[in-house]
Amino acid sequence: MEKIKNIIQASVDVINNILSDDKILQTVKDCSYILVTAFKNGNKVLFCGNGGSAADAQHLAAELTGRFYTDRDALPAEALHCNTSYITAIGNDYGYDVIYSRLVKGIGNKGDVLVGLSTSGNSKNILNAFEAAKEKEMITIAFTGESGGKLKKLADYLINVPSDDTPRIQESHIMLGHIICQLTEEQYFNPL
Repeated sequence: MEKIKNIIQASVDVINNILSDDKILQTVKDCSYILVTAFKNGNKVLFCGNGGSAADAQHLAAELTGRFYTDRDALPAEALHCNTSYITAIGNDYGYDVIYSRLVKGIGNKGDVLVGLSTSGNSKNILNAFEAAKEKEMITIAFTGESGGKLKKLADYLINVPSDDTPRIQESHIMLGHIICQLTEEQYFNPL
């Protein structure tokens, strides 16, 4: 029981650190505004990640295309790893490092938003996707761990969870992503 309590407490500690970090909270607020603006301008949001972060990317894209709290129209959002034929072909023919950047070059447009989730901030395929997004004049949002890694320099908006423990970072990514989805839904469909 003590080990379980310690794990839960570690997660609570990270959340409390986020709660007291006005910079992270402001960035979350700013990101929801960025998504609302993109959707109002006819743009889309693309998500990418690896492993558990890919699952989180897909989860957040589904919150936007499906519904969060409100029955409403779908918003244009997509997780870039969902086409397994594409991923395996590009990984095999060109290498895993370009699976996302090739797709960003192919379907990304000026004003679209690319959201990358990488606990280290150093995933090569995410870094390449952010570089491709910059070339396409897309807006970039990075969810990382405390250091921000190399994504820190490439992201327009950085949400760097104050931890270096992968499970705690991922728990916080989904929490903060949910907040962005909720605020986006509220502001897009029920503007004040």
